[in-house]
Amino acid sequence: MRRASVGLGATVLLLAGVVGCGEEKSRAEEAWEQSVSPDRLCGGAAVSARAGEALEMITGSSRFEASGRTSTVADAAKDLSDQFTSSVTGHGDVCRVFTPVGVPDVDLRITWRLSGSAPKGGLDPRYTALDMGELAGTAPDRAFVTFACRSGKLPGAAPAHVDVHVNYGALPTEPEGDAEALKDAYATVAHSFALAMAKELTCENDGGLEPRPTFDAD
Repeated sequence: MRRASVGLGATVLLLAGVVGCGEEKSRAEEAWEQSVSPDRLCGGAAVSARAGEALEMITGSSRFEASGRTSTVADAAKDLSDQFTSSVTGHGDVCRVFTPVGVPDVDLRITWRLSGSAPKGGLDPRYTALDMGELAGTAPDRAFVTFACRSGKLPGAAPAHVDVHVNYGALPTEPEGDAEALKDAYATVAHSFALAMAKELTCENDGGLEPRPTFDAD
């Protein structure tokens, strides 16, 4: 009798596991169906074709969770402009990039920071300096691009100095993969978002940013 009870209990647990796996598979399938391509992230126009390939290299996924309605470059640019009007400093989020349920969990955070003066001092040792904008640096888990912006959307004669950062949103871990390839990938994504911000702000000469990223050392 005891043996029968144990067998029945094992059968119940096995069936529960099958149902649980089925539900998880259903969630993953639904998440994939609702996912979007890189060019539709963060309001669209923020992720170039090259940056889309870089995101796939970083995350291992070609599809991503759809961004929130206000998680766009346009909203970030408006917030930056509003903060510059009252102060030459400020910071905020552009958007976050998540892989869909059912694939390895990756969270990338794109943020901006505003300053009234050009970057000064040396670069943090974890970064490799790049010749983009006023200052740029990349690492296997993050990158940033700083550019100067003069625009009718930013009052005053002095330019705004805008940093756009892309970094892994989770707790720091040792990046897996080719370190140099990851550096280039993060730099590509940071450049794409910085250029999109410069265009949205209508910065003169796109803030001095070229249409494509450069991986040459500064």
